[in-house]
Amino acid sequence: SIVVPLYKTDKYLLKSLVDSVLAQTYSNWELCLSDGSGADSPIKDILKEYEKKDSRIRVVYNEKPLQISDNTNAAIGIATGNYITFSDHDDTLAEEALFQMASEIVKHPEAELLYSDEDIIDIKGKRLFPHFKPDFDLDLLCSVNYICHLLAVRKDVAERAGSYQSAFDGAQDLDFILRCSEQAKKIYHVPKILYHWRCHMDSTAFNPESKLYAFEAGRRAIEEHYRRLGIP
Repeated sequence: SIVVPLYKTDKYLLKSLVDSVLAQTYSNWELCLSDGSGADSPIKDILKEYEKKDSRIRVVYNEKPLQISDNTNAAIGIATGNYITFSDHDDTLAEEALFQMASEIVKHPEAELLYSDEDIIDIKGKRLFPHFKPDFDLDLLCSVNYICHLLAVRKDVAERAGSYQSAFDGAQDLDFILRCSEQAKKIYHVPKILYHWRCHMDSTAFNPESKLYAFEAGRRAIEEHYRRLGIP
């Protein structure tokens, strides 16, 4: 299940994302979209078209505007897959992304959390530079969310970890990954670039300080992680 929260997403970027899912070489997927734009959503029509085009595309239409965590939870709420993976609404997946993840799970059926390498692309999709990651390193994760995307979590692990928490909006992914890492005993790094992270003026891919509130939310997420582990 690919979970994506949408909010007044640019139609070009939305099309790029959905088309990258439709182009997957692995076909046993469902795309779970939550439109948090509110009752007057500018993307409702294009979402209706995609639902008609492919039965694997499922959409939650929300009457009220939703913040990122609540919006993500709404998409998770319709996910039925054994594993949940996540995408931002303005990014794209490499065409072999789900195949590589599924292959790793076949090789390591005990895998509870997996993540891949990624790269940065510009607004038109041109690939700019890669982000190669180490194997799982909790100390590094408590310094920076190096995992980001592509992340796949076994559904029962995600359920034990709990839903996205709006108190950590801005660093909601870091908080969720930390909670999942506390639950998962088998974590695998897939050393392939399977995710293309879009870089634009307002994105943290371009400028980490574009969302300064995220730094404070991240600090609190790490503090709560240590509290749960009993580390002062």
